[in-house]
Amino acid sequence: MSSHHGLGGNRPTFLPKRDTELSFPNDRTVLLVIDPVNDFLSEGGAGWDLVKATVEKNDVITNLQRAIDTARSHGIPVLFGPMAYTREDYSNEQLQRRSGINRLMFEQKMFLAGTWGADFHPALRPRDDEIVLLPHKSIDVFETDLPDHLAHLGATHLVIAGMTANLCCESTGRHAMEAGYDVAFLSDAIGAAGLMAYEASIRVNYPLIANAVITVDEFVTAIDSVAEGALAREGDTVIGSDHGEIGTIDEVVMDSETGPGYVRVPRGLIFQEDTYIPLDAVVRRAGKRLFINIPKLLISELPWSEPPSGAEQITKVGPAEDEVDKVFRSRSPSGVTQSARASR
Repeated sequence: MSSHHGLGGNRPTFLPKRDTELSFPNDRTVLLVIDPVNDFLSEGGAGWDLVKATVEKNDVITNLQRAIDTARSHGIPVLFGPMAYTREDYSNEQLQRRSGINRLMFEQKMFLAGTWGADFHPALRPRDDEIVLLPHKSIDVFETDLPDHLAHLGATHLVIAGMTANLCCESTGRHAMEAGYDVAFLSDAIGAAGLMAYEASIRVNYPLIANAVITVDEFVTAIDSVAEGALAREGDTVIGSDHGEIGTIDEVVMDSETGPGYVRVPRGLIFQEDTYIPLDAVVRRAGKRLFINIPKLLISELPWSEPPSGAEQITKVGPAEDEVDKVFRSRSPSGVTQSARASR
């Protein structure tokens, strides 16, 4: 009997799995708008001076309105995830000692329950029939009742917008991705406390933790697109998850006995040789723009200078569970099994 353990009990998942739809399926997509409140988005708000530069640069309020209106018009649920703090949070739970951001919010009297600052921006108020989540108390909306609502709605795709890029939006997206959701960020419907924080999230972190980083225009186009059945087409422009343009497709090859399907982007000014992108890296379409789930900046690090082969694919998927003796070769994990917990 193999001595390994813990492989099956903590197996990651991806909710869409064999889904090859390149749009956002209306019946399984949710738009999550995080902290669209006065303290962030209205002049005079406790956090306005911190985020003003990126909110105005990206025209966040207008873009949030467009994203919300698009979702509503297509029957996509819009969930609102605000923050709110009461005396008990600070006197009883000592949240001001929890982290730097909790300390900042405490000192600046941000998001105090029942105040104007914690209320929704006038242009971004939820309708009476829309879901307002329980308030998050730090920077992860997934720690509220969000998972319950996503499960109830049958959601597999989560589109995230709001405030702020490197804190609540990023933490929630990370948690949702780990839970198996197809996560997309709307880059121009998100603000942050400074350009550096914004750029770090949009250009560096989001492209690796999300399946897509797109603009509101691209979200609208993807939602409005009528599926034509083709996964990829010659003439499509390939865009990386960091929104970098990779090139134009000049050949599409479907799965065959010799290997997985791919698209070929010919060499150009940036790439010195043809690039063969596996079809399963293609995650989203917006018009003739085809998005893949890897940043352009990392393409040169990948073995995509030749068409993918069946033999190479076998080595990439790794060994079967029953072939593994010890997970980390020299030993197995030290996890506590469910039966061991129950016996305590």
